[in-house]
Amino acid sequence: MSERGLTDALLRILGPVGLIRLAERHGGTRLYIPTTAELGKLADELGIEIAEKLSRRYGPDYINVPLVRELRARHYRAGGASNADIARKLGLSESAVNRIFRRMGNVPVKGSGDPRQLKLFG
Repeated sequence: MSERGLTDALLRILGPVGLIRLAERHGGTRLYIPTTAELGKLADELGIEIAEKLSRRYGPDYINVPLVRELRARHYRAGGASNADIARKLGLSESAVNRIFRRMGNVPVKGSGDPRQLKLFG
C-alpha cells in the first residue's frame, strides 16, 4: 500500500485525533501491530480503542506510520499554537511551518513574533 493510501486508511479507521496520537508517538517509524491478545504496550501508549482498531485492520503485521505533518499542523494551529510551538512539535523550522500553511492555502499563517510589534506591510 502506498504511503498516501495508508494515511487515508488510517484516517478513516482512527479519525484525525487518533491518527495524530499515533503519529506523535510513532510517526516516521515501522511499527508492529500485534493481535488483540497482545495489545498491552500499544494500548498503554495509544489507548485501548485505537490499539484495537489497528489490530483488527493490520495485526499481526508492520505498518510504516506516516508523519502527517499537515494534519498535525492544522490541529495544533486550531488549538492556538504559534508557528514556533508547531515547529518544535513537528521537528521543523518555523519557515518550514510557514511553507506547510502556504501550501494548504486556506489556513492563515500565524507568526510567532511579538504581538506588540506593528506590521510594516498590510
